[in-house]
Amino acid sequence: MVVLSDLLILCGRVYPRGSDMQKIKSLMTRQGLKSPPESLSDLGAIESLRVPGKEEFRELREQPSDPQAEQELINSIEQVYFSTDSFDIVRYELELPPVLNLQELEEYRDKLKQQQAAELERVTSLQTGLQLAAVICTNGRRHLNIAKEGFTQASLGLLANQRKRQLLIGLLKSLRTIKTLQRTDVRLSEMLEEDYPGAIQLCLECQKAASTFTVFQVVLGYVELCAGNTDTKFQKLQYKDLCTHVTPDSYIPCLADLCKALWEVMLSYYRTMEWHEKHDNEDTTSASEGSNMMGTEETNFDRGYIKKKLEHGLTRIWQDVQLKVKTYLLGTDLSIFKYDDFIFVLDIISRLMQVGEEFCGSKSEVLQDSIRKQSVNYFKNYHRTRLDELRMFLENETWELCPVKSNFSILQLHEFKFMEQSRSPSVSPSKQPSSTSSKTVTLFEQYCSGGNPFEIQANHKDEETEDVLASNGYESDEQEKSAYQEYDSDSDVPEELKRDYVDEQTGDAPVKSVSRETLKSRKKSDYSLNKVNAPILTNTTLNVIRLVGKYMQMMNILKPIAFDVIHFMSQLFDYYLYAIYTFFGRNDSLESTGLGLSSSRLRTTLNRIQESLIDMEVSADPTATLTAAEERKEKVPSPHLSHLVVLTSGDTLYGLAERVVATESLVFLAEQFEFLQPHLDAVMPAVKKPFLQQFYSQTVSTASELRKPIYWIVAGKAIDYEQMLLLMANVKWDVKEIMSQHNIYVDALLKEFEQFNMRLNEVSKKVRIPLPVSNILWEHCIRLANRTIVEGYANVKKCSNEGRALMQLDFQQFLMKLEKLTDIRPIPDKEFVETYIKAYYLTENDMERWIKEHREYSTKQLINLVNVCLGSHINKKARQKLLSAVDDIDRPKR
Repeated sequence: MVVLSDLLILCGRVYPRGSDMQKIKSLMTRQGLKSPPESLSDLGAIESLRVPGKEEFRELREQPSDPQAEQELINSIEQVYFSTDSFDIVRYELELPPVLNLQELEEYRDKLKQQQAAELERVTSLQTGLQLAAVICTNGRRHLNIAKEGFTQASLGLLANQRKRQLLIGLLKSLRTIKTLQRTDVRLSEMLEEDYPGAIQLCLECQKAASTFTVFQVVLGYVELCAGNTDTKFQKLQYKDLCTHVTPDSYIPCLADLCKALWEVMLSYYRTMEWHEKHDNEDTTSASEGSNMMGTEETNFDRGYIKKKLEHGLTRIWQDVQLKVKTYLLGTDLSIFKYDDFIFVLDIISRLMQVGEEFCGSKSEVLQDSIRKQSVNYFKNYHRTRLDELRMFLENETWELCPVKSNFSILQLHEFKFMEQSRSPSVSPSKQPSSTSSKTVTLFEQYCSGGNPFEIQANHKDEETEDVLASNGYESDEQEKSAYQEYDSDSDVPEELKRDYVDEQTGDAPVKSVSRETLKSRKKSDYSLNKVNAPILTNTTLNVIRLVGKYMQMMNILKPIAFDVIHFMSQLFDYYLYAIYTFFGRNDSLESTGLGLSSSRLRTTLNRIQESLIDMEVSADPTATLTAAEERKEKVPSPHLSHLVVLTSGDTLYGLAERVVATESLVFLAEQFEFLQPHLDAVMPAVKKPFLQQFYSQTVSTASELRKPIYWIVAGKAIDYEQMLLLMANVKWDVKEIMSQHNIYVDALLKEFEQFNMRLNEVSKKVRIPLPVSNILWEHCIRLANRTIVEGYANVKKCSNEGRALMQLDFQQFLMKLEKLTDIRPIPDKEFVETYIKAYYLTENDMERWIKEHREYSTKQLINLVNVCLGSHINKKARQKLLSAVDDIDRPKR
């Protein structure tokens, strides 16, 4: 039988044997450590251990073992022992089988002992590894403490002391300079009291030295601050090299402090001159009361010499100031600056040039040249980027109305605020001279007692609001409601216009052509629905206007670059105009009409824009010359209309709303350029003014001329002229009696005009159609209709005198009903039709003269006129003579 105590020992299989635990305790006792805990789960942090030796590790093992065999023993342990923490091992082992077999129990006991031994070996190895790791960690901490005490504190202390030493050396150098300046000031005061002329030269040298030292220290301070390290190499650099290390973020504050420091130097010299002037006046008064003429003459000579030297010193000091600021300006590439930051730089330089003009009457050519170089370089890059953005805006523009208020003015935009402000935005309002003062106060008089004209003030632009947008094109909901109420009312429509029109002779109404709604809608010929006449523009138009404001702001601050700015402004307008023409007005068939839809001036302008600004090449030619490549950089690819804009639907009158918004926004943009012309002319150099005059006369004034070709495309598709020709071809014109009823094609044509009027009214609910636009649309449609009528008459093969009378009847009926649909007077091309009909009655000689005088008719129309008249009052010989006259007219056209 297995003794119960043996089973209990076996149940403690996860713990080391007593002898092994005793050996571990003994080992740790020899090392001076605490005894290990009884359970591995109670192991805590070990503060200091040393690595056990090989002999001590050997004592932990009773006999060598086979790792593979041990692993097999461990794997043979039943899974139930690892199930849960609450598993009762003792209870499980005491559950003996009903029939006990001593041999099986002994074999089972031996197996448990072997498993216990193998597992204990694994636990012992793990415990030893943990102890070794604890020793390594402890030793690591100890070495880190040694490094901290021996290196960090001592070495870093040396570095800190070295930095202090270098800073003190720099401070000592500055103190020596200040001491020298102070001694010079004392000596200068003594010399001035003695009226020694040499004091003036010393004063000049002192001012120059002061400006040099101040300037260098300002730039050095910003460079070292932004460097963020203890490197003192910057102190050994020359001023020119030091300026190249100023970062873009610190450029403007450093420039402002630089100008403030130079201002103090000039203000000191200004005070010196004021003191001399005051001192001379006092001495002159005292001398006038005395009688020593010899002493007075000598004193006057000394005063004149001093005054001359001081006045000469003004130019020398200002020249030195210009050179120092020029060096600073050219030390950084300003093309990467944001627009507002660059404008701020220009503002500071402009204020500095104002100081120079008051200081010594200088035009600051040195500063102007340096800032011009930076400005032109910046502006070229900026303008190129803006042109690319404009192309992107145009290609994504859906030509929807941007609702602005009826009183919208470009002066309400932030970009044009400078036109209403006489002061610079960077100067405090309290420091501005009064505009109502009769005497202009100079900056030196204004800031002599304190303050500085280069103090940077917070820009409150973001706090301002632009109240320019309206809601749905109306100023208020009440206006919108009243507009539609007035439109819906037909109380002011005459009764005769409310009826369907009837024939004036028979009283019949063969075709129901003009509806009540159509006649009612003609009350407002500009199709505006009484909307407030707010400007028609898009978001892209507004962006272009804002760009123009920014360009003018830069030009206003720096007038020497006025021509470059105006040239770039003209390119913005050119590209916008070219885009509108390309999107909505380009149609090769227009030129073949002979109606002069595109004036020669407009065609010349479009060709000039295409040649100078539009890049028509698909890809760069690798064999192109360098000059050609540079020219292409100045050009912009031709824009493409957004696929969201549909111009092919008859329901929308072929994109009429989009065409109106686009074309009228161009006209509005041209009006703004006209408004700005006096401002541009005032700053344009005299030798460049012909360019500005040509731009306005050849380009800006052609904006409204785009209306004709753009709206002609709509008019050419809005009426079915081909159907009218087919109906006219079915009419019998060689009738033998006078007809009292007009032909059906007249009613069909009037029905087309009625539908056109209705669709025009639908479009007007979306976009206000201005009166000039509606007039052009009606004029185009009527002109095309009348020319179609003439073309239909020219297709007639046989026509009697009664047939010619029928033509006149048809046309008069058409005119009478058409005049009720439109307010346009006179009816376009009315004489074109009437003259052609009357030509049937001309004699041979009169017709020959008529043919030579009326070149507006086509060769076909003239030939048909001669052929139809053959047999009635023109013989074959006369016919041949007339055809020869027609041929003579047609020959120059070939």
